[in-house]
Amino acid sequence: MNSKSLLIIPTYNEIDNLHKLLPHLLETYADLDILIVDDNSPDGTANFVKSVIAANPRVKIIERASKMGLGTAYVAGFNYMLSNGYEYAFQMDADFSHDPSEIANFLITIQDYDLVIGSRYISGVNVVNWPMQRLLLSYFANKYTRFVTGIPVADATGGFKCFRRKVLESIDLTKIKSNGYSFQIEMNYKAWKAGFRIKEIPIVFVDRIKGKSKMSKKIVREAVFMVWKLRLRSILGKL
Repeated sequence: MNSKSLLIIPTYNEIDNLHKLLPHLLETYADLDILIVDDNSPDGTANFVKSVIAANPRVKIIERASKMGLGTAYVAGFNYMLSNGYEYAFQMDADFSHDPSEIANFLITIQDYDLVIGSRYISGVNVVNWPMQRLLLSYFANKYTRFVTGIPVADATGGFKCFRRKVLESIDLTKIKSNGYSFQIEMNYKAWKAGFRIKEIPIVFVDRIKGKSKMSKKIVREAVFMVWKLRLRSILGKL
């Protein structure tokens, strides 16, 4: 019998972080299964995960042939979650920028809501070790998103979240092609427009210590245009 919750972690060259993260998660959350979606990491991430799976079947892996992006990685994870009877899907980064101890708060909050978002901006600005330029970009991207779409969320671009099964069942995942910021915005917007209960809980985001950030100008540009696409599709009833 599957546990009710699946934690989806996309990876690309995250072997150093997973050496610490997987044992911590397995020890702390006995009822949580973990799905790694790896984009053919050259550093051997997938082989390491498979060695963990041999000793603990609560860890799963989807291996993809190439670097295909964050959004499609999560969609692959969501499809796995829906096909295997889980009630809740978490999404989290592998690099400890999302504090694993916060999962306990998500598990409590999701009992009364349909989508829980770990928010860096719901109670001040809770970001550690980011350069000022990136912090301002993120902060004003969220202000811009709220202004254009009307979504009542302070941190629509954050990646630490928990979905109830029925939210993902209501979204046509085959139409989700976006990545990065725009993927997060698109999923939140569709959940909000469908009338689901959304709750933000405060988190502290700490920039990664090991590994390399996946942020790029392309991801930012995609998000800038995505908010207008979503608004237009909503007006036309084609969301």
